[in-house]
Amino acid sequence: MPELPDVTVYVERCRDLLVGGSLTDVRLASPFLLRTVDPPLAAARGARVAAVHRMGKRIVFELHDGAAEPLFLVVHLMIAGRLRWKPGAKRTTKNAVALLDFRTPGGEDTTLLFTEASKKKRASLHLVRGREALTEFDRGGLDVFTASPEAFAAVLRANRHTLKRSLTDPRYFDGIGGAYSDEILHAAHLSPIVMTDKLTDEQIHRLYTCTREVLERFTEALRAEVGAGFPDKVTAFRDDMAVHGKYGKPCPACGSPVQRIVYSENETNYCATCQTEGRLLADRALSQLLKSDWPRTLEDLEELKKAGPGASRR
Repeated sequence: MPELPDVTVYVERCRDLLVGGSLTDVRLASPFLLRTVDPPLAAARGARVAAVHRMGKRIVFELHDGAAEPLFLVVHLMIAGRLRWKPGAKRTTKNAVALLDFRTPGGEDTTLLFTEASKKKRASLHLVRGREALTEFDRGGLDVFTASPEAFAAVLRANRHTLKRSLTDPRYFDGIGGAYSDEILHAAHLSPIVMTDKLTDEQIHRLYTCTREVLERFTEALRAEVGAGFPDKVTAFRDDMAVHGKYGKPCPACGSPVQRIVYSENETNYCATCQTEGRLLADRALSQLLKSDWPRTLEDLEELKKAGPGASRR
């Protein structure tokens, strides 16, 4: 799922390329994408693009059509949604769910191709009128770049959850998902399953600092890659990530193999040496299968691997 760094760069490039121009059409290629009926999409045709901003993981186009209240076109990419800058794009483009046609301030006709590479259609498009209607999309999460250390700590301590869950809950923190939470926790040397009410003041301050540093670093890297172009290759798996998507590969800090916890369709990656004092965190499916044979440390894991299939530690 595109997270804060990715969505930020999407917004910045859309703002630079489109503000002052107009939305000429919205061509739906999937009947599941549009989640509102009033106002109709036709109301947005010809409206001036006044602003583009981020709301959590959503991209919001502010459109002025001459009415007292502006229109807001709200794009939520979810897991598999992406935007691509495609002048002259056709409806038949693979994975297209919508084509947003614009006329740039310079008079060029272009298209933002909205794709979703998944059979599970989770991406969404909403059109609402008025700022009050827009507030329904605000999940209330804290913006870590404007929040003080005290406000960050207060949110963590207000609810008792695992640290991974708290960081990725949009009601608590704004724009952080599975990929960057893995990177943040690795940088902060904190376990993804530690309970938030167990954190010390020092650990929370370290997490606050690392959260800002990691998100800023990846945002800057994306900006540098895109330059004056458009982010056509947004991915949750980057070569410069330390642990996310790196299961079995050496941790760049200590060389230990990166571990994972798999649950449902999600995966958490971590370094046992850097984050959990060498302890392996129980993978729900495998730990139920292996029961008492589940390796508790990296050393136990290596012994189990050497012993081969069917071996027992008992």
